[in-house]
Amino acid sequence: MRRSVLVRFLGLSLAVALGAVIATAVLATYSTSEKLQGEIDANTGQLQVDGEVFNTLSEYAADHPTWAGVDKEVHRLADQFGRRVALTEPDGTVIADSARMLGAGPELPSVPAATIDARAQGGGFSGTMSVYGLRKAVAANATQKITAAAVAPLPPLYFGWGLTDDERREREQLADQAAACYRAEGKPASVARTGATPQVMIESSKSAEGVSVMQFAKPGQEATDKCVPAGLNAPSAKAKVVNDDEVRRATECLGKAGQTYKVATEGGLRMVLPNDKTEVTDSFVACTTEARSQALTPYVAPEAKLYLGAKSTFNVFSGEGMLRTAATALGVLLIAALVMIFAGRRLVRPIVALTGAAQRMRNGDHAARVPVTGKDEVARLGHAFNAMAESIQQHDHQRKAMVSDVAHELRTPLANIKGYLVASEDGVVPLDRELVTSLLEETGLLEHLVADLQDLALADAGMLRLHRAPRDLSELAQQVVSAHRPAAETAGVSLTAAVPDSAPASVDSARIRQALGNLVSNAIRFTPTGGQVVLGVRRVADGYNLTVTDNGTGIADEHLPHLFDRFYRAEQSRNRTTGGSGLGLAITKHLAEAHGGRITVTSSPGNGSVFTIWVPAHPVIARE
Repeated sequence: MRRSVLVRFLGLSLAVALGAVIATAVLATYSTSEKLQGEIDANTGQLQVDGEVFNTLSEYAADHPTWAGVDKEVHRLADQFGRRVALTEPDGTVIADSARMLGAGPELPSVPAATIDARAQGGGFSGTMSVYGLRKAVAANATQKITAAAVAPLPPLYFGWGLTDDERREREQLADQAAACYRAEGKPASVARTGATPQVMIESSKSAEGVSVMQFAKPGQEATDKCVPAGLNAPSAKAKVVNDDEVRRATECLGKAGQTYKVATEGGLRMVLPNDKTEVTDSFVACTTEARSQALTPYVAPEAKLYLGAKSTFNVFSGEGMLRTAATALGVLLIAALVMIFAGRRLVRPIVALTGAAQRMRNGDHAARVPVTGKDEVARLGHAFNAMAESIQQHDHQRKAMVSDVAHELRTPLANIKGYLVASEDGVVPLDRELVTSLLEETGLLEHLVADLQDLALADAGMLRLHRAPRDLSELAQQVVSAHRPAAETAGVSLTAAVPDSAPASVDSARIRQALGNLVSNAIRFTPTGGQVVLGVRRVADGYNLTVTDNGTGIADEHLPHLFDRFYRAEQSRNRTTGGSGLGLAITKHLAEAHGGRITVTSSPGNGSVFTIWVPAHPVIARE
């Protein structure tokens, strides 16, 4: 069963309209009541919930280079704690919002609950000092000198940042070994696997009730405790890379700022600290802060604003609103149907016309065209079809004309050869040297014509290859003049070269000589006895102009636009004096363009002609 475009367009528009009505109903039933948050909830339990949300999203930021995929985590936290959780970029663009549905949601609170910036928080591993602690110390001691003793290295937010699966499996093995070692010494020990990396818990003491008090094996404890393996609390390979980058950036910045510092190592990571006798300056804070931020940027998520609020709830449709929603849907569907019927007919009409014209072209009517009105996409399609049809028609005419011209050009020398051979066979003409010379001349014409056709075929197929090499265009011009001087002298024409001492360029020397030879040969042919032809080479701003100037008969203005067409001749005679095959200039044009250049001509009847080939001084590499 055939389905028209109009029917399908109508069905699609109705489906879109129905979806729009449903979406509008859903959005209209959102609950827009939201409690504005300008301060932290005083409820202790709520603070713990918000703190857990903040910590969870901070860990996500530290473990991911972008916020992509955080939407699932945001919805999980919202469902777990019954809170609305939203993340936005600093400019307000929403990253994820548990209250958003179908791309929209209630208005966000006016004040964010917190800012999550893993770069400022250290990403869980930084070895430089805590910028937050440093600023707090500076603020508390505004009138005092702040030294290295006033600040401390920033501890990891959690162990195991950046661990690969192989590193994590290795840590689990080391933790099991450490726990077994403690138990062998009679100390209760276990392995906690709830965090990013397994931790060994050992008994430190017992409470008054006899309950064991457990503590984690701390970084650095391996130096004094034989049960703690060296690699248990070692930083990950990624953490070391980032730490090295941070220390490098910090030391470079401090060196440029003239600040003194020292580099210490703790827990497998290095830290940049001020010397004991050096004040903590603003430059020191700026360098260490920027170094940390730049080192962490490729590995942690960018800064985001965290909004927390009461969980939004909504009803898709209320009972009393069902009738109103249905009436609205019917009205929208009716309007959409009417609009699409009128718009669809207008759209289908030119498509039908295009289909008919395409079928006529398939049947051989290359004159088929479609009427075009307007400036929309369908109108552009109609213009493109008409242009295609025009091009096909022109190429068809050119193909027929070319076949006719080729047949004519081949027929003449073949008829001469056949005639002479038949006459020689009948004994009418003796097969002497003069006849053989004439037959060779006719054969040469055939060979030249076939070679020209082959060059054009290669150019059309994009297979006209050049063998570029550094060449002196002045030398090539001199060679062309030497090759054509005998023909010029026979015709009584003066052929000279006007070239500089040197004109280096990267060209195919054989093809350049062929192009210039075609122009020089034509100039000699159309220059009367006593005339002159000059082959010149002149440097221009971006390349070279190779000119062939004659004072011959010239070319009328109506012939100039078609001069480089195949088999086109301003002189329509086909005799050997001025006829030619009409392919030389077409080949010359292709050769110039293959070098990334162009060919132009200026001429007027009685005043001679100037053909100019411009080629770039350096080769132009064509894109495949």
